Amino acid sequence: MRDYFLRRLLLVPPTLIGVTIIVFAITRLVPGGPLERAIMETQQMNLSGGGSQMAGQGMAISEAQLDRLREYYGFDKPVLQSYAAWLGKVLRGDLGSSYRYNEPVWDVISERFPVSLYYGLVTLMITYAVCIPLGILKAIRHRTFVDNISSVLIFIGYAIPGYALGSLLILLFSVRLDWFPMGGFVSYDVRDLSPGAQALDLLSHSILPLICYLVGSFALVTLLLKNHLMDNLAADYIRTAIAKGVSFRQSVTRHAVRNSLIPIATTFGQNITLLVSGSFLIETIFDIDGFGLLGLTAILDRDYPVVMGVVLLASLLLLIGNILSDILVALVDPRIRFQ
Repeated sequence: MRDYFLRRLLLVPPTLIGVTIIVFAITRLVPGGPLERAIMETQQMNLSGGGSQMAGQGMAISEAQLDRLREYYGFDKPVLQSYAAWLGKVLRGDLGSSYRYNEPVWDVISERFPVSLYYGLVTLMITYAVCIPLGILKAIRHRTFVDNISSVLIFIGYAIPGYALGSLLILLFSVRLDWFPMGGFVSYDVRDLSPGAQALDLLSHSILPLICYLVGSFALVTLLLKNHLMDNLAADYIRTAIAKGVSFRQSVTRHAVRNSLIPIATTFGQNITLLVSGSFLIETIFDIDGFGLLGLTAILDRDYPVVMGVVLLASLLLLIGNILSDILVALVDPRIRFQ
């Protein structure tokens, strides 16, 4: 098993190179990039400063200006050569500078990543803490009132998009009832508050976004566990255990539940990545300056250094998460051996 995980770790660098080189090539080929925007801005400045000159003369941009813009944005070299230069900087810990913020990309990401990581980890812990017991209860009490009413509530929550639910929550609890803040991660004056007041401020800002995160993730984990647990409860080894005198409760907790947790463990790594980097809609609704929103704005603004930094970190999270999923699967079921 150790050799398997070592091989998985060795596959991380080439996988990251393959993903980033594809995204890097796309950023060079897609129209409307930062070079075209800079050319338009330069032409507009020339036009506005041209005075009584003819429009065609005012719109001209010199070849020297164009060369300087290409050099500044890194478009003066072939794609592979530019990618090699970018990769060399990454290996030295330099992700470049943001076109929009005029700051190092790592500084821009490091300010926003902990925000999304906080929501992602809290959502993940609450999801598993609630959905695993709920899935077990639904499987044991299949087709009872508890199972039916919880299924209705889960499917209603799953059918409502997160951004729509977020808008409804803001209108009800922030605008009308004034119970929670309308958005943001914390208040502007949070540093002036005491530690206890800071914790309450963070909690009040977190409740509504967490509801949107949780509602979307409840259905998958709960129903996945319920369905697999029902299959295991109908298996022959459970009947054999009960026939040998093992109580139904022990058969469920010691055997059926453990085998049913294997599919849940396989989705752990993907859930981490989705919760951390795939939350830009909720972050937009609640004005949370997080990692997902940063990636969206970077794409819209053609801020390609930030785009590459976001892709690199999100891909790394996914690869590490998949390795953690394999470790969890091995812990849940010791019979599994990776070759």
